[in-house]
Amino acid sequence: MTADRRIELGLRPNLAQFVLLVAVNALVGGMLGQERTVVPLLGERVFGLRGYTAGLTFILVFGIAKAATNYFAGMWSDRFGRKPVLVAGWLVAVPVPLLLIWAPAWAWVVVANVLLGISQGLTWSTTVIMKIDLVGPARRGLAMGLNEAAGYGAVGLTALATGYLAQAYGLRPAPFLLGIAFAALGLGLSTLVLRETRQHARLEAAGHVPRADGLHDHLHGALTNGQVFLQTSLREPALSSASQAGLVNNLNDGLAWGLFPILFAAAGLSVARIGVLAALYPAVWGLGQLLTGALSDRVGRKWLIAAGMWLQALALGVIATVDVFSLWAVAAVLLGAGTAMVYPTLLASIGDVAHPAWRARSVGIYRLWRDGGFAVGALLAGVVADALGVRAAVWAVAALTAVSGLVVAVRMYETHPSGRP
Repeated sequence: MTADRRIELGLRPNLAQFVLLVAVNALVGGMLGQERTVVPLLGERVFGLRGYTAGLTFILVFGIAKAATNYFAGMWSDRFGRKPVLVAGWLVAVPVPLLLIWAPAWAWVVVANVLLGISQGLTWSTTVIMKIDLVGPARRGLAMGLNEAAGYGAVGLTALATGYLAQAYGLRPAPFLLGIAFAALGLGLSTLVLRETRQHARLEAAGHVPRADGLHDHLHGALTNGQVFLQTSLREPALSSASQAGLVNNLNDGLAWGLFPILFAAAGLSVARIGVLAALYPAVWGLGQLLTGALSDRVGRKWLIAAGMWLQALALGVIATVDVFSLWAVAAVLLGAGTAMVYPTLLASIGDVAHPAWRARSVGIYRLWRDGGFAVGALLAGVVADALGVRAAVWAVAALTAVSGLVVAVRMYETHPSGRP
C-alpha cells in the first residue's frame, strides 16, 4: 500500500520519467530518420532498382511488420508491463544499421526493414502508452505532442544529417553510423533508467468516470480483445474515424519516404538538397506538435484532425504540380504542418475514448491501422507510379487524404471536454 500511495498521475509529479521518455522516443525517431534520405537512393544507385514498386518493397515490409507489432505491443504491455516490451524493441533495433551498411543485395535492406518495423512497433508504441499512463486524462494532448515532436523532430534532423554525410562521404557507411549510436543509447536508457508505468494506468482505471452523455457506456473495462478490436477499428465512431485517418496519414508519409527523393533527384537536385527537403517535412511535423498537441487540449480534437488532413491534401497537390526547390520546400512545410495537426491529436482522441483497462490495446490497434498505411501507401504509390508516373501517384494520395478528412468531419464526434458544445 505504501508503494501505491507514491503513484501520482500528472506531468509535474512524473516529470523526470516523462523527460526521459521524450529522449528515448527521439532516439526511436532517429532510427527511422537514418533511412529517409539514403535508402531510396541506395535502391536506385547501388542496387539498380528500376521499377517503383520494387524500390518501395522496403517500406512495404516495414509497414506490415510495424503495424502487426503495434497490435501485439499493446497486448504485451498490458500483460507483461511496458518496460520489457520497450527493451525488447531496442534489442531488435541493434542489427538494423549494420545490415544497411553491409548489405550486398537489396534483400538485406528488406530484412533490415522488417527488423526496423518490429523495433519501431515495440518502442514507439510503448513510449506512447507510458506517457499516457503518466500524465493522466487532463494533459494527453500535450503529452502526445511532446512525444511525437521528439520522435519526428529526430526523424527530420537525422534525415538532414544523413543527407550531408552521404554527400560528403558516400551513401554507405557514414549515414548509418548514427543508427548504431542511437540503438546503443536507447537500449542503455530503457534498460537502466526508465521505470515501469503500468501501475499508473491501474490507478486511473480505479477512479475512471464515464462520460455523462452516455456515449461511452458500452466501453466498459471488461471488454475482450475481440471487442476492443471491433470498437477501435469499425464500430465506435471516434475510435474508428481516428483509425482510418491514421492509416491515410501514414499512407501519404510512405509516399513521401519512398518517392519524394526519386522525384527530386529526377529534377536534378543534389543529395544534400534532397536531404533538406526530406528533413523539412518531418522537422515541421515534429516541432509543430509542440503546439498542436497542447492546442487540442484547449480547442478539441475533431476539427484539428479534419483541417490537418485537408492541409496535407493541399500540400501534396502542390508537390505534384511544381518542379523547383523553393516551391517544394514550401509544400514540405505545409505537409509537415498538416501532419502536426493530426498526429498527436489522433492519439489523444484514442486516449480520451478508450477505457484505461484496455487503453494500451486500443492504442496498439489504432497504431496497427495507422502504420498499415505505410504498406498500403508503398503498394498504391508503386503501382500507380509504374503505370502513370510519380506525379500521378502523388495526386492519387492527395485525393485519398482529402476524403479521409471528410470522413472525420462527418462521422467523428468531439472527444475532449473543452471542445464539446
